[in-house]
Amino acid sequence: MWGEAKNDYNNFDWYNYGNLGFWFLWSLVLLIVAAIVFMYITLLLIGTFLVLGFSITALFILSVLWGDQWKTVRLSFQITAPYLHIGAIAIMVLLSWPVALHAIRADKKVVQVIIVGPYLAILLFLFLIPLGMYSPCIREMGTLGPKPALIGHRGAPMLAPENTEMSFQKTIEHGGDGLETDVTISYDGVPFLMHDSSLRRTTNIKEVYPNDTAQNAALFSWDTLKELNAGTWFLKDKPFSCMGSLSRADQNQAMNQSIYKLSNFLRLADSQNKLVIFDLYRPPEKHPYRNSWINRTLEVILNESGIRPHLVLWLENDMRSFVQSVAPGFQQTMGSKAPVEDLLMDNIVKLNLAYTEMSSEDIR
Repeated sequence: MWGEAKNDYNNFDWYNYGNLGFWFLWSLVLLIVAAIVFMYITLLLIGTFLVLGFSITALFILSVLWGDQWKTVRLSFQITAPYLHIGAIAIMVLLSWPVALHAIRADKKVVQVIIVGPYLAILLFLFLIPLGMYSPCIREMGTLGPKPALIGHRGAPMLAPENTEMSFQKTIEHGGDGLETDVTISYDGVPFLMHDSSLRRTTNIKEVYPNDTAQNAALFSWDTLKELNAGTWFLKDKPFSCMGSLSRADQNQAMNQSIYKLSNFLRLADSQNKLVIFDLYRPPEKHPYRNSWINRTLEVILNESGIRPHLVLWLENDMRSFVQSVAPGFQQTMGSKAPVEDLLMDNIVKLNLAYTEMSSEDIR
């Protein structure tokens, strides 16, 4: 076989020699080019399968890790459906002139059908699609519920260090209806605002007390906590991409933020007539207020802050009956779904749920 192939190569070289007038191993060049092209196509196919396999694997992993978030994709299309439909119609209108021009210039009927047919089919599809379109933006008159309340989650954490006075002031400046935070109780019984169990992420504890960075935030006294800086990390770590838009004045203010007391937070909310809702963290074992954490928090709310009770959305489920007896003016709020009968029995007037946990019927 190799002998026959070699003869063919020699004949190919002699043929080129007769036409070109000089001798060159054109067959060798042809073999090298063919080998390179074959290797390129092989690598391209292997790469395609690798990319395809990686994409399928990545999508599977994302579908597992982001199971709840996938629900928002459908919701996003539902919300934007009317606008996407109008945009598609606008594009088809712009394309009508080029399509008509090419159809008129075409000499054959078949070509005209090929040009105009798909265009008319897409127009028909766009005409019929509203019949099957569902969007929360399209509602019958009188069925639209009240405007959702805008609650600042830990204040405005994209504009200021979270859970600081500046963060809540930014929420108020931007028209927020309420303020959300997290409450921890210090070792000497002062409720303060802190989301994490430790002070490592949102304070300068590493510089001041490097040996205590892993210690629970509730095990520090208030005298120690109030001396920590709760804002420099925000400018140093830049947790959000919009950090560059902060003014020099905002940056200077952020650098001087400290840990915020619950009583001061409540006074600020009351002065601006803002709702408050917070997660209340129970202190760890051997903490002096381990078993009286709710009582101590109620003391601050009712006796020290002066906030009007109806502004408090009480979320903590432990000792709810006791809380209702001493603070009947609180708006009892549930953080999980429950039958309507149970909600009425516990005097629940509001639900604090992720929208992905609720169906359209639940929201209505």
